[in-house]
Amino acid sequence: MNAIHSKSTFVYGQVRRALQSGRYAPGQRIDPATLAAEFSTSPTPVRFALYRLVGEGLVADHARNGLHVPLFTEVAMRDLYDWMERLLLMACDIGVAPSFRKSGKLDIPSADDDLVKLTWQLFDAIARATDHWSLHHAVRQTNDRLAPIRRAKHGFIEHTCEELSQLNRHWQARDIPALKSALHDYHERRKQLVPGIVALLSKGSDYLN
Repeated sequence: MNAIHSKSTFVYGQVRRALQSGRYAPGQRIDPATLAAEFSTSPTPVRFALYRLVGEGLVADHARNGLHVPLFTEVAMRDLYDWMERLLLMACDIGVAPSFRKSGKLDIPSADDDLVKLTWQLFDAIARATDHWSLHHAVRQTNDRLAPIRRAKHGFIEHTCEELSQLNRHWQARDIPALKSALHDYHERRKQLVPGIVALLSKGSDYLN
């Protein structure tokens, strides 16, 4: 049983990182048998890992149609962006814990950087700085759920590098009023573009094809 648990934990971490990196697009099917072969294990620990990800909202169970990366409706995607905004604004209101003041610095992003990864890191840093575990955990989960969407729609939204650079400058300067305003604008822009993002992601969905 310990061996199954250990293997399941390993598969969980690998698939979670794969989702963040864009290996799986929203709507794409995740085949347990393929993963079992890839990681040289039996289907049991793979299924344990995948259903742990289902519980976290990172994988969707469509019963007979199998397991897929979640493909959000317009309402659900707008709700997810709104939830992330509310969490980050709450973090801004709580403020930076003294123990965090000398850490958490991120470099100013450039067009050649992995903006999806840097966005995840910046939002994670803002939440982690509060030293409130529950808030940080909620932001990490929402960050993970948004990562495949951010990766798949890369290039759909213009000026994302400048946008992230502005957020990072406000964060590094600890200019909280400016950061809150920029975070609101960042998420409002995406909520307005939700219909186009959903249409774009739906075109490549295994679940809909």
